[in-house]
This record gives sequence, structure tokens and C-alpha cells, in this order.
Amino acid sequence: MKLKSLLIVPLLVTSLQAASVDDLTFILINGDTEYSVSDCSESASGSLVIPSTYGGKPVTEIGFQAFQDCKSLSSITILGSVTSIAPEAFRYCSVLTSITIPDSVTSIGDEAFVGCFSMTSITIPDSVTSIGDYAFNVCTNLISITIPNSVTSIGFRAFNNCYNLTSI
Repeated sequence: MKLKSLLIVPLLVTSLQAASVDDLTFILINGDTEYSVSDCSESASGSLVIPSTYGGKPVTEIGFQAFQDCKSLSSITILGSVTSIAPEAFRYCSVLTSITIPDSVTSIGDEAFVGCFSMTSITIPDSVTSIGDYAFNVCTNLISITIPNSVTSIGFRAFNNCYNLTSI
């Protein structure tokens, strides 16, 4: 019995730890004046805050498939300088329950949140003008989404297979 207790405690401690900026990979973009988050360590778990600056330069993009299959991140907060969420950025982040998108974001790419099964609600900030094709496809537990008047384009089947969506 004591052996079982000893094995469970380290697992619980690991699952409660927050991810950090050290779990992220950044690449320079736009003439080396800005950063894009290009990857996240598969071992990242818990909550993560994506900084507004890195190496003294603004972080302006969540890159293509940057968080794809990060199956242990439960909460992500994106800070203020990010302007775009690229296609498939958070694809199959299956335990992601909440994401905070700042007012600086203007576009959410195709399939950006496809397969985020655990997300139940999301608020799109007033700055967003476009939501890509299949952006929230197969977010099967998504119940509520707030879309502001600033959104002028919602892509093909953006909410496809969102069976529980009851409030828009």
C-alpha cells in the first residue's frame, strides 16, 4: 500500500505544475523584428502564459501547428501583442478547457482549435475580424461562444460537429 502512495504523489505533483516559457520554441519573423511561437514541448502541462515579448521583441503570432497535440495543457493565456492565431495552432489540444485571447488578435486561422474536446466556452475579442474554416471543428463539448460584431467573416463549417453548442 505504501508503494502505491509513493507512486501516486509524484504523478499528482507533475500534473499540477504549470508550463513555462521554457516549454516554447520561438522563431524570428517579419525581418527578424518579431517572434512567432512555433512549437511547444509535448511535456508541457497545466497552465501556460504566452508572453507578449521574448528576447526584447514582440511575440505577434501563434504559428502553424505550434501547440498541435499538446495533450496536457489545460489553460492558455495569450498576452497582448499577438495579432494572429495561425491554422491548426491548437489542433487536438484535447484537455484544453480555457484559452484567453487578447484584444490584439485580429484573425483565427483554419482549424485553429479543431479537436479541443474539453473546451466548453470561448469569448472571441472585439478585435477579431475573421474566423477560419473548421476553426472549432469537433469541439464536441463547446456549449457557448461569444462572437463580437467585429467579425465579418466566419469560415466554412467553423463550428462543424459542435454538437453541444447552445449559446452564440
